[in-house]
Amino acid sequence: MEHDQEQEACVEQTQRYCVQRPIYNQELLQGQLHKRQRTSQTLGQRIAHSCRCSSKKAKSHLYSFLPILKWLPRYPVKEYLLGDIISGISTGVMQLPQGLAYALLAAVPPVFGLYSSFYPVFLYTFFGTSKHISIGTFAVVSMMVGSVAVREVPDEIISLDSNSTNTTDVLEYYSARDSKRVQVAVALAFLSGIIQLCLGFLRFGFLSIYLTEPLVRGFTTAAAVHVFTSQLKYLLGIKTSRYSGPLSVVYSIAAVLSKITTTNIAALIVGLTCIVLLLIGKEINLRFKKKLPVPIPMEIIVVIIGTGVSYGMNLNESYKVDVVGNIPQGLRAPAVPEIQLIPAVFVDAVAIAIVGFSMAVSMAKIFALKHGYTIDGNQELIALGICNSVGSFFQTISITCSMSRSLVQESTGGKTQIAGTLSAVMVLLVIVAIGYLFEPLPQTVLAAIVMVNLKGMLKQFGDVMHFWRTSKIELAIWVAAFVASLFLGLDYGLLTAVTFAMITVIYRTQSPEYRILGQIPNTDIYCDVEEYEEVKEYPGIKIFQANTSLYFANSESYTRALKKKTGVDPGALLKARRKAQKRHAREIKAANEHRKKAVLKLVSPSTNDVEASVKHEIASDDLPVNGKLEDSSVQDMSPDEHEHFVEPKSSIHSLILDFTPVNFVDSVGAKTLKSIIKEYKEVGVCVCIASCSGPVMNELTRLNFFDKSVTRELLFHSIHDAVLACQVKDGSAAQADFHL
Repeated sequence: MEHDQEQEACVEQTQRYCVQRPIYNQELLQGQLHKRQRTSQTLGQRIAHSCRCSSKKAKSHLYSFLPILKWLPRYPVKEYLLGDIISGISTGVMQLPQGLAYALLAAVPPVFGLYSSFYPVFLYTFFGTSKHISIGTFAVVSMMVGSVAVREVPDEIISLDSNSTNTTDVLEYYSARDSKRVQVAVALAFLSGIIQLCLGFLRFGFLSIYLTEPLVRGFTTAAAVHVFTSQLKYLLGIKTSRYSGPLSVVYSIAAVLSKITTTNIAALIVGLTCIVLLLIGKEINLRFKKKLPVPIPMEIIVVIIGTGVSYGMNLNESYKVDVVGNIPQGLRAPAVPEIQLIPAVFVDAVAIAIVGFSMAVSMAKIFALKHGYTIDGNQELIALGICNSVGSFFQTISITCSMSRSLVQESTGGKTQIAGTLSAVMVLLVIVAIGYLFEPLPQTVLAAIVMVNLKGMLKQFGDVMHFWRTSKIELAIWVAAFVASLFLGLDYGLLTAVTFAMITVIYRTQSPEYRILGQIPNTDIYCDVEEYEEVKEYPGIKIFQANTSLYFANSESYTRALKKKTGVDPGALLKARRKAQKRHAREIKAANEHRKKAVLKLVSPSTNDVEASVKHEIASDDLPVNGKLEDSSVQDMSPDEHEHFVEPKSSIHSLILDFTPVNFVDSVGAKTLKSIIKEYKEVGVCVCIASCSGPVMNELTRLNFFDKSVTRELLFHSIHDAVLACQVKDGSAAQADFHL
């Protein structure tokens, strides 16, 4: 027992500290410190230094641009190869059906989805820094591409005689329409790739931070609704036009409902059967995740079954079920994208470039954190830019990271992008050898695959309750991103969501929390007096804190909150003083006049007695001294004149502004601060600034904040330094021993 008590006493003793030092203001502190000498370089010297090349620097840049040169020579074959092979095959069997399905979303023939699942995946192996993400087609980006393609090449743009029943004419119509839409999609991929390349070389990888998690989740949820709506016509076997732009979701649903009576029952049965099988397969994979060596590839199984049933029952001819159709065998010759389309799709390309990068880098960061390696955001931009721009010469559409395939690639034992390369090889085999086997595949099967893969994104509706409990502002961002993207379209919706997110940042800086701080007894720790019972204020000293920087947008609110929280409004106090002085002067004047009149009315037999009486009356009166009235007491004021301030002037002699949360001050903020110091000085309150950081000090110096009336002696290293200095100045603690 005694040993335990000694141990507790020892622990208690080690948790205390005692510091005895002078009270530091910035003037005194800077006088005792010596700044390091820094040699500033001219612009020419900095450019020359950056352009200087050495073998070490060249090697570093080469490894940064081609990360494969760094990890491939050190590739541990025995440890990694088997896992990469299994992962590559598993990802490849998902890549095939998703490539075909997401091509429909992009409004291009399915074979172009296969091209987009080969070239970019192969290129990313050389230039990407993530070891686990799966590059290729993705629902959200494909949907954005499809909306642009449909907008630029609507169904009505290709002329077709409405009375024509010739099958050849109809086929030529669809062929011409699809060819033009492919040109738009390819131009979009080329331009988005160039934008990503430029952003990467300019080191703009930080742009992803502006797409916050609530914004991305709200945006992708709206995109999932767009995708789901666009697939209804394929699931039901209905012929409707495809819409893009604002309210496209509403128009698509209205078009489907208007033709719901023409539903192809055979297509609906096949689609619903595939949805049930896919959901069962996903549930099995989820429940028996640890027991299964690899996930069951339900998507490729459904594709094979659907193709076999369609071929055996001749669904296209017998039941009018739409099928994939012609899949050209072999790779297409490279061709230059249609450059003249660039002005029409520039804004959309910017949106796709940013969304694609955001999706890829967010997934890459998750896997990098889990497996203990780092990724380079700028290099990821360059890698995606190369995949999109170079791939566009081989007729690919815009690509990014796929969430579902990335999870499969990582969970099945993938260690490096060798797994991605193997999945690309599988796609290549289909393109050059067996692609024609998938021509009878019903489009409703691809629609089922797309819809089931939206399950994860549609679950994000649960974010509403989560953000409601945690942060109302993040909930507002989520709702704004969802509603704007749903009704304005994905391009304008993203722009609106980013703008709204920026506005919330401004709102937070304009609506900060203001606090009055007090001391925890016998410490140099200061906390909110309204939050803790133990915290006490020093008599005559107010410590004010605002958790924001001081700049043009919040300078007025800062001043208002300061007056409200401290209970001292210098303007109101000076106004009340002037009113009291004027009232007192009027009272004296009225009293004098009354007495003079009273004296004049007196009838006295002796003029000398009258003069003596007048002199006596005047002498007994309170006349102005040296031409000035005597100061009137503030206590003589009426209650109305006290309403602007809580405490009398004598109870507050010092005001300390805690600048710990302040990150920057602009010219308006500096003028506001100077005005505060001047106004409070007029009513006898000394204003000090505590815990001002070095960068803020430098900004104040550049803004000519310091002069004869405002010196560095008003700035203190800490709140406690300022409190002790204010006590010394007031004389209440002149003899105190200032150590803790």
